Amino acid sequence: MAHAQDVQGRVAFADCLSSTTTLWLPAYAAGVAVLVGLGTWSFDRLRVRNEGRRGQA
Repeated sequence: MAHAQDVQGRVAFADCLSSTTTLWLPAYAAGVAVLVGLGTWSFDRLRVRNEGRRGQA
């Protein structure tokens, strides 16, 4: 009986984890997209700033 409860607990945990991950996957994807966009924007701003300094020298 203890073994059956242990197996059932693992199955319930795996089911809960998979459904939670599936529900939150779009939010994770949106977060990654925002971070990549901010990184790209920051890199581009730094590049433009450095090109401007080279032009002044």
